[in-house]
Amino acid sequence: MEPSIPQSSENATKSPAGWRRFGRVSLFFVVLVGMLVGLGTFTFGYGKGASYMSSDPVMCINCHAMQSHFDSWQHSSHHHVAVCNDCHLPHDAIGKWVTKADNGFFHSLAFTLGNYKDPIQIKPRNKRVTQSTCVDCHSDFVHSMLPAVKGEDMQSCVHCHADVGHAQR
Repeated sequence: MEPSIPQSSENATKSPAGWRRFGRVSLFFVVLVGMLVGLGTFTFGYGKGASYMSSDPVMCINCHAMQSHFDSWQHSSHHHVAVCNDCHLPHDAIGKWVTKADNGFFHSLAFTLGNYKDPIQIKPRNKRVTQSTCVDCHSDFVHSMLPAVKGEDMQSCVHCHADVGHAQR
């Protein structure tokens, strides 16, 4: 006498109605994922998302709210030595792309929903990024003014040099 092979209770109890329900849920999931991928692809293309991967300052004026910032940068003292990314993104690779992704998501969300301040305002996190890039580029000149202990408060560079990056704003 051969021993019987036990069948799993799941296979033994799967009815045609259970398979139909599984098929409907799967179809709903595939359609939902397809819609999200399609909407994301359309938004990325419509918003010229690929242009944000570059360092070209022209990409910043894809959004009309940035035109005055671009115009003022062209008249600033940094126009010939720095582009937007040099001042508004961390100089390390990971920080740069994390900040780019963070800003890209929230900028596109704000511009899509139309809920941003006019003129556009810099977020506290981005102020800290800009401050650190000022110090990074000008470390030879400002090292004696930096706090003795890392993390201590210090005067913001743009407190005195407000028109350096964006002249006449």
